[in-house]
Amino acid sequence: MHFMVYIYKKTIGSKEYFYLRVSKRVNGKITIKDVAYLGSSIKEVKKSLEGLKRFQAEIRKSYKNLSSSLQSGHFLELARKSKLKSDNYLEKNMLEQVEAAKLHFNNHFLKTDPATIRETFKHFTIEFAFNSTSIEGNTITLQEAKRLLTDQILPANRTLREVYDLQNTEKTFFWLIDEKPAFDEQLIIKVHDLLLDNIDMRKGYRNHDIHVFKSRFDATPFAYIRTDMRLLIKFYNENHQKMHPLALALAIHHKLEKIHPFADGNGRTGRMIMNYILITKGYPPIVVSKKKRADYLECLRQADTSDLTRAEPKNYKKLVNHMAEELLESYWANFNI
Repeated sequence: MHFMVYIYKKTIGSKEYFYLRVSKRVNGKITIKDVAYLGSSIKEVKKSLEGLKRFQAEIRKSYKNLSSSLQSGHFLELARKSKLKSDNYLEKNMLEQVEAAKLHFNNHFLKTDPATIRETFKHFTIEFAFNSTSIEGNTITLQEAKRLLTDQILPANRTLREVYDLQNTEKTFFWLIDEKPAFDEQLIIKVHDLLLDNIDMRKGYRNHDIHVFKSRFDATPFAYIRTDMRLLIKFYNENHQKMHPLALALAIHHKLEKIHPFADGNGRTGRMIMNYILITKGYPPIVVSKKKRADYLECLRQADTSDLTRAEPKNYKKLVNHMAEELLESYWANFNI
């Protein structure tokens, strides 16, 4: 016999009522039953779950998922009630869920005590650093990354380059959220310098032409990098109040990859800049997962036909919706406190 517990919401008129529901499989047959009334608010539900003696083992095992489901559902309703305008880049359901995460991020998470915020960002950064560096070939495991960034325990049989890769990612992320620098060309160069510290001495823009492996585009010739980077900043300045912040952050990330201004570290720099734009616009940052690397790269490639002055929805819609899914998965896993 297998139990699964989850929260079920009933809406009667404008009032919401929450119940603990049990799904039970016996001999291949599934039965579903409401076993406890939990209340009509998040506060009441949490208190009820803590005091409920029956199914305590199942509740404890599923508590994080139960809490995430409750919070995301509540803020999704708030987002829907705000009468969101349709967006050319995001599907309606995805837009509502992204805005729900934004509401929770600003109205709940960022209003907790500073120590909790810092600790939560620390846990996020471990996940982000592991995945972002793994996408580029870093072999340090997630558990090794946790020990390295939490307890300064060096992983065995790994290179110092890989160690610095993770440490630099954490250092750069916290520098950005602490200093809150203005977004400009010099910021991009500074982020790249921080990420490549002790890894690659080739700081600043590359001074040679390159071919990006398996790309469908030609990286900017080195003689025109400064010109194209200024076009990138111009694109940001002209669109940062017009485009949805997620679409804007991803357009900047993609166009930075297409220019490929640095000899190494373009992907890591792009993902960091993407998250900084999101945070400055009031949205939570994203873990770009290693396990979805192929889908992520393919979505980037589909935007390659767009030039540096435009971001047509037909070219970016798949990338934006893919990364919206990544945002939701990483947000409720890391920031639901």
